[in-house]
Amino acid sequence: MSEKHINHLVNEKSPYLLQHAHNPIDWYPWGEEAFAKAKEEEEDKPIFFSCGYSTCHWCHVR
Repeated sequence: MSEKHINHLVNEKSPYLLQHAHNPIDWYPWGEEAFAKAKEEEEDKPIFFSCGYSTCHWCHVR
């Protein structure tokens, strides 16, 4: 059995963020760690911000 990928969202409390904690993308929650990573010279990447949208299971299975 292969291990699931774990990113920086795995310790968050938000159900929306937690549902993306095993995506194969190295997501970071909004904060200083994300900004520091984006500013690293070898990274030099923009910040991708997602305000998120999620519905409960029963709202979208109808």
